[in-house]
Amino acid sequence: MTSVNTVESPVGGGAPSRFTLEIARGESGLAMFHVRGRLDFADAHAIWASATKLAASHQEPTELDFDMSQAESVDGGAMALLVHLRNRLEARGVRSEFVGARPAVQEIIHLYSGDIHVAPRKKRKPENILAQIGRNTLHFLSEGQLVLAFFGQLVVAAIGTIRHPRTGNWRDVPPTMEHTGADAVPIVILINFLIGFVMAFQGAVQLKQFGANIFVADLVGLSVTRELAPLMTAIIVCGRSGAAFAAELGSMVVAEEVDALRTMGFGPMRRLVLPRAVALMLVVPILTLIADFVGVLGGLAVGLVSLDLTVLGYITETKKALSSWDVYSGVVKSVVFALVIALIACQQGLATTGGAEGVGRRTTSSVVTTLFTLILIDAGFTMFFYAFHL
Repeated sequence: MTSVNTVESPVGGGAPSRFTLEIARGESGLAMFHVRGRLDFADAHAIWASATKLAASHQEPTELDFDMSQAESVDGGAMALLVHLRNRLEARGVRSEFVGARPAVQEIIHLYSGDIHVAPRKKRKPENILAQIGRNTLHFLSEGQLVLAFFGQLVVAAIGTIRHPRTGNWRDVPPTMEHTGADAVPIVILINFLIGFVMAFQGAVQLKQFGANIFVADLVGLSVTRELAPLMTAIIVCGRSGAAFAAELGSMVVAEEVDALRTMGFGPMRRLVLPRAVALMLVVPILTLIADFVGVLGGLAVGLVSLDLTVLGYITETKKALSSWDVYSGVVKSVVFALVIALIACQQGLATTGGAEGVGRRTTSSVVTTLFTLILIDAGFTMFFYAFHL
């Protein structure tokens, strides 16, 4: 017993149909997709609608070949539709091939890869935690290697600029110092004042129990000048200026402005990176000294309001607790922090690929990498100072 579903091309005016599509199932249970007549791209909509309707009506067969023996002619557009339908059938697990085609039709089938079976997609296995850790570790090490190589290039460019000062882009240093330094003063003052304020409040709770209110000056002074002021200032500069550097240079790379500079004989190191690094290394120590001062003022405010201390007593105790090295150590840290911020931000910016998405990705990466590196370097400084009793 044979079941047949037939669809003919809709041609009006009683004219004979140009093509006929038919699915016939024989007594053996095998199905065959018969293609007859001329299939042109002008009938693309009718061909696709008819073919997909017939294919959807036969869900059971595991094999559905296309019988092309009675196909008079097939152009490229129509064959592309049939090949796509065959690929969809094979994706559903239905084995399908083009059989019995005439030589001219067979050439079109071969041209559109109708005689090539698409390999089934392999299911992607989720990456396990060890593989993720290993991949991210390798990525971090490779990024570290690139940053070190970038630092070497910066050193070479700095030496060349010192030998030939006229080759340096010194005009960009003052405006960069203004953007990264002067514009950052309000947020640096606010954050570090609150840091000293909070530190004093946290210490006051314990110091009151022992009647040692005056030692809040020691706590705030040492913690702010040696640790908190340079680190918090660096974090603020990283979020403001580091991200801005990465975005600016990334946009220049995407717009091919960096390539244009190289074409004109201007190296990006001397023209773009060195002015930013010099500006940060000049302004971040100044911001750190301002942060030291306002951090101590935050502790003083708590001492006056909550601990019944006098201004003179608090300042005198602060002078006793602090030495010149406590302030200098914070300044030394800030210089290194500034170099790290400029180095990583500019390296990430110049490594940008792609469009706006690449700029955003590199900007985010520069901030995250810089923050991690700052904490790591700060811990190294602390261990070094402790080992040498500094």
